[in-house]
Amino acid sequence: MHGVNRRNFLKVAGFGGLVFASGLGGCASRAAKSEADEFYFVQLSDTHWGFQGAPNPDALVTLPKAVEAVNALDEQPDFIVFTGDLTHTTDDPAVRRKRLAEFKKIVGELKTKNLRLMPGEHDASLDRGEAYKEFFGAPNYSFDHKGVHFIALDNVSDPAGAIGGQQLEWLRADLAKQDKDSRIVVLTHRPLFPLYPQWDWATKDGDKALELLMPQRNVTVFYGHIHQEHHFKTAHIEHHSAKSLIFPLPAPGSQPKRAPLAWDPAQPYRGLGWREIEAADREYKIAEHPVVKA
Repeated sequence: MHGVNRRNFLKVAGFGGLVFASGLGGCASRAAKSEADEFYFVQLSDTHWGFQGAPNPDALVTLPKAVEAVNALDEQPDFIVFTGDLTHTTDDPAVRRKRLAEFKKIVGELKTKNLRLMPGEHDASLDRGEAYKEFFGAPNYSFDHKGVHFIALDNVSDPAGAIGGQQLEWLRADLAKQDKDSRIVVLTHRPLFPLYPQWDWATKDGDKALELLMPQRNVTVFYGHIHQEHHFKTAHIEHHSAKSLIFPLPAPGSQPKRAPLAWDPAQPYRGLGWREIEAADREYKIAEHPVVKA
């Protein structure tokens, strides 16, 4: 990844599975923005700090490796998003806080200090997000960046995997402030659509969130949870999942039970990675990066 800048990485064939999301954002509907309005951000997901086990015997190094790789980019991102499961689940509240503190210290080494975090069910479902909020604040929020409106939804603090009525009303009020042509990016942990409910790859009331988002003409959802790259579309809304930094999971329904793919010493970080997303001219371009062996 050394020596690759923001413009060049989008042109490198075979560099982690490049995806051009060409239908997004109504690209032809407005004049192109100036270069000053262009930006990119990095998405990391499912770091599961504190995990130990056969699916990743190198669990203590994959997150630091990702931090090192992002820091090595020639041009630093405007901000960095972590879409949940920052830490691995534990029944011990003291251990949960210890892992959150360790995660915070590790990501504090990132050169880019503008971090946008959200919990996963491993961080929040056992205590309804109490410990997560102590370290990182509100699990749902919105912000604007260079003409794009970002919305972080919490669909994990409820143990049932729901967004909940109060947060849906908050979403309704937030969207009411946006034009129908606004570019909107939703960040969440679980998929909002029922990808594979049998494996908990869904949001209980995700259909209600999508109903609120549907009148907006330019919506993209970036999420985690499923530990693999996946692309889906509900009407005009694009959904893109991110790989994990701890272990890959199988394709939905491809085997009887959801279980991590076996560690392969010959390809130790196969299926692990992070990605860069560029927003320019009302279009999103996504580049997937593998975790590499030192």
